[in-house]
Amino acid sequence: MRIARIAHPTGMSFAVLEGEGPGATAAEIEGHPFAQIKLTGQRWALDDVRLLAPILPSKVVCVGRNYADHAAELGNEVPKEPLIFLKPSTSVIGPGEAIRLPAVSDQVEHEAELAVVIGLHGARNLDREAAKAAIYGYTCANDVTARDLQKQDVQFTRAKGFDSFCPLGPWIETDWPSNGTDVADAEVRCEVNGEVRQLGSTKDMVFDPATLVAYVSQIMTLIPGDVVLTGTPAGVDRIQAGETVTVSVAGIGTLSNKVVASE
Repeated sequence: MRIARIAHPTGMSFAVLEGEGPGATAAEIEGHPFAQIKLTGQRWALDDVRLLAPILPSKVVCVGRNYADHAAELGNEVPKEPLIFLKPSTSVIGPGEAIRLPAVSDQVEHEAELAVVIGLHGARNLDREAAKAAIYGYTCANDVTARDLQKQDVQFTRAKGFDSFCPLGPWIETDWPSNGTDVADAEVRCEVNGEVRQLGSTKDMVFDPATLVAYVSQIMTLIPGDVVLTGTPAGVDRIQAGETVTVSVAGIGTLSNKVVASE
């Protein structure tokens, strides 16, 4: 099931996306999608609504160096346990929104990632099996990074935390991988203006999603709608104003964002 957050003619709501192509519709959900889903009966053609970031999380927990090839391209060792950091909720944007380049950085880069969306209330001190059950679904993410500031600051907060530095979307896929893509071997791709920059697979993760969720839950309580980014494969590179960055994860969808100069 594809769960989206949409702007429609009468406001904003969560919706179940039904069908494919020109006949696709968005069926409005009553309230939020983390309990039993109840539809209001209101439907719009998908072409008549705008997809927003599928969730506004209380926190975005990110995992660094979770692909050995990416760790190597930046000259880093693979960590012995997950290396985590946070992005603020204000960094989140949705499909079609602009990534804004901050004036203080000369080297902003893309990082295509699989994102995990939490659906369990009070997910704390989970083992790996419980962590699997806590995962509501998956979406695509771009962990936009000011690489020069990351190197300058050592810690990641400023480099990763600018407004617009966490595109998410286009929707949450709750049935993945039952649609034919194995969660352990799904292609993660990033294109800039149609040129492939990153092409990896989730099979190359050092720590898989369930392991990551369990690990994070030992440190902080996760709540419905929280997002865990699972790391990026090799190929990160600079993005510039005027370009379009597209992140896709096989079996989930495609997330595209324009890049604009700072205001």
